[in-house]
Amino acid sequence: MGEPIVQLRNVTKEYWLGKVRIDALRVEGLEIEKGAFMAVMGPSGSGKTTLLNVIGGLDSPSTGEVIIDGINIADMRERDLAKIRREKIGFVFQFFNLIPTLTAIENVELPMVLQGKYSRSEIRERARSLLELVGLEDRLFHRPTELSGGQQQRVAIARALINDPVLVLADEPTGNIDSATGLQIIQLMSWLNKTRGQTFLIVTHDPKIGALTQRVLYMIDGYVGSYPEPKPSSSSVISDRERKRFLAAELRSLRSSIEHIEKLKKDLPPDLYYQRLSIYEERLRNLADMMKE
Repeated sequence: MGEPIVQLRNVTKEYWLGKVRIDALRVEGLEIEKGAFMAVMGPSGSGKTTLLNVIGGLDSPSTGEVIIDGINIADMRERDLAKIRREKIGFVFQFFNLIPTLTAIENVELPMVLQGKYSRSEIRERARSLLELVGLEDRLFHRPTELSGGQQQRVAIARALINDPVLVLADEPTGNIDSATGLQIIQLMSWLNKTRGQTFLIVTHDPKIGALTQRVLYMIDGYVGSYPEPKPSSSSVISDRERKRFLAAELRSLRSSIEHIEKLKKDLPPDLYYQRLSIYEERLRNLADMMKE
């Protein structure tokens, strides 16, 4: 296994219903490799969403360590947790969680606006490039009610990517759309994982979705079971035309990211600047390799 992006050590999560204790999560040890494309499966109530919430800093563990990209977030104050969530983690939810009064591009822009580090033109250009990347360049100014379920989920994915997170957590991202559209959404995530090297952890009930990932974690009664060895993902089946469109859009998005980081260079700590630049260079190498295929 390569370098881990997520590490859980002796993690438990307990809830109380009156005098009854509910053991929602009991994970002795878990590591998720950087760049993985993984699913979490199990019956309802097995702890899948609790696991995702603890990893994403939306919920604190009762005991143990939760290490995200080398940082233990288990005992962080909410203010510090919010910073980690904003800068390192992207979230995709079953019911999209888009703001109904905002257009698609405004929904995508919002996390970047909250950072307060970018000009209006930079934010608009980055959001536009991401919506193009997910195939919605002709829906920029549509509100959620004017979009299909699949289109809304694509907006949500673009929003999750706006701050270049190292980890994307998706909780039943296909649960509120039809099966054919759901497969397209997972395929899109797979391509984003392949080109960007971002880690994806996807909660799903659907074995068809699980079969499209590289590895599967199985949960029961709060425990994480064994998972198979990495396997080639079959989610790469895509038309040549769509492949070329995606690669071209990703190249434009990457160019936009590099331009933004260069503009911020003087305001960033040198280690953070070179870390981000290294990520973009790796993505560029991935793109070059894929274009040769």
